[in-house]
Amino acid sequence: MISEAYIIDGYVDEPACFGVPPYISPYVRYVAGVLAEHGYKVSYCTIDQLRADPMLFAPISASDIVVMISGITVPGKYLGGKPATLTDIRQIGAMLRHPVSCLGGPVTFGYASGGGEVAVRQAMMGFDHLLEGEIASALDSLLNGGEPSGTLDYNDIDRWSVSGSGIVTQHPSFPHLLCEMETARGCSRSVAGGCSFCTETLYGLPRFRTPEGVACEAEALYRSGILYFRLGRQPDLLTYGAGGGEFPKPRPDMLEKLFSGIRNAAPDLKTLHIDNINPGTIAHHEDAAREALSVIVQGHTPGDVGAFGMESADPAVIAANNLKAYPADVMRAIEIVNEVGGGRKNGMPELLPGLNFVLGLKGETEATYDLNEAFLQEVLKSGLMVRRVNIRQLMPFEGTPAYEENTLGLYATRFRAFKDKVRREFDLPMLHRLFPAGTRLCDVIIEEEGTTSFGRQMGSYPILVGIPQKLTKDTVTDVVVVDHGYRSITALTCPVEINSLPISALKWISGIGKKKAANIASKRPFSSLDEFLAVAGESPVWEYLSF
Repeated sequence: MISEAYIIDGYVDEPACFGVPPYISPYVRYVAGVLAEHGYKVSYCTIDQLRADPMLFAPISASDIVVMISGITVPGKYLGGKPATLTDIRQIGAMLRHPVSCLGGPVTFGYASGGGEVAVRQAMMGFDHLLEGEIASALDSLLNGGEPSGTLDYNDIDRWSVSGSGIVTQHPSFPHLLCEMETARGCSRSVAGGCSFCTETLYGLPRFRTPEGVACEAEALYRSGILYFRLGRQPDLLTYGAGGGEFPKPRPDMLEKLFSGIRNAAPDLKTLHIDNINPGTIAHHEDAAREALSVIVQGHTPGDVGAFGMESADPAVIAANNLKAYPADVMRAIEIVNEVGGGRKNGMPELLPGLNFVLGLKGETEATYDLNEAFLQEVLKSGLMVRRVNIRQLMPFEGTPAYEENTLGLYATRFRAFKDKVRREFDLPMLHRLFPAGTRLCDVIIEEEGTTSFGRQMGSYPILVGIPQKLTKDTVTDVVVVDHGYRSITALTCPVEINSLPISALKWISGIGKKKAANIASKRPFSSLDEFLAVAGESPVWEYLSF
């Protein structure tokens, strides 16, 4: 009789790993590989599926072993799914009476309901085992009769990542699923203590996968139907394969092997993006960093984002929390990424920086917010491009210095004002710069349907697209930008069917409005562009019209 196993994906979000739909974390796939290697038939579901259909508990409870993976250490707002709460985890643990049950992931570091709260190690009653350390290795140890604790060995990870790759076909987002792929774990700045708040230092000094190991995983995922990849499970991609020290010198040759290996393994991939880049690495090694960034631009797909962990523009906060770069370093890094990656392809900038701010750190004062605002205004005035600004409150974890010393709760009103000001005075004009009206975005996937449908492209930090048209979930469509919000854009499906477009959608086009939209509608159908322009006037959108 074949043994049955179930994986419950409660989603993860760490500084160097993301697993909320449409992403799937590597941990899920590694665990699937371990279970398959031990002879189990593996089934999979997400926490959202379980919430929507409690009947799923029947097959889960009937299985021989259940592994739940969960944990949020850098909380955000999510469109594709809602990560498991502490209540979810405890309820699931209490209901799993028959099968052997295991819980693993960043949740073992601690839990808080959101940013601005201290993460506390919690008793996870109901689960038979907590998988400590490397999740898949801990599970393998348990299944071999040992303790549920594991250390990282990339020889094992490479093997499990291939044998567990087929689990992706069971994800509800498949085939529109973006696979987070691991290249390294741990932080080079651990030698200097690392940033005060970051949980990546809990993994120790960096250990790197080989380009061949990553390529083999990419090939297995590609054979399973995956076309979307992100090299996200790493703290600083520029230092992939690099030497020691707090700021290792980039190795462009290693990045070329990494990207070419993935490209050869998945020749028809649609997305190959990155995540974290340390601005301090760029500032310390400008020439090598510029060459490494050029290799990325040659090997990736456009619309990519390298996330900069800036955290603060206040020198006092930077010093007190051992942060990785001062404002001048970050500004120089932004300039260099714009020089290398600012060119457009298919309407999108090739590669842009993203900025992360963390508030509530030790040494913060009212002046910290003024300095943060001044820095962003300098970026805006310079004409440079930044894809997005992520602002969050500290969630300190036990084992990090920020757990003992922080300023949580002292400037809550100022935090809210700062966030609102950035959205109005930085994000909005920056979106106009990045996505001017008339920009065509390809392959937007609808995630929420309604009178206004919402979708995104597959990639790193894709812009949220609101489409004032009723579209079915999972529809894939090209769109043209017509308007801008603080954190999203408004677009119409492309080509724009002008003779059938509802007035409610037509009015969103810049320069049209409700009154002019009614006038245009009253004169339809139009048979030519000239006939239409005589009524509507000029617009960058009109090149995408269909009659």
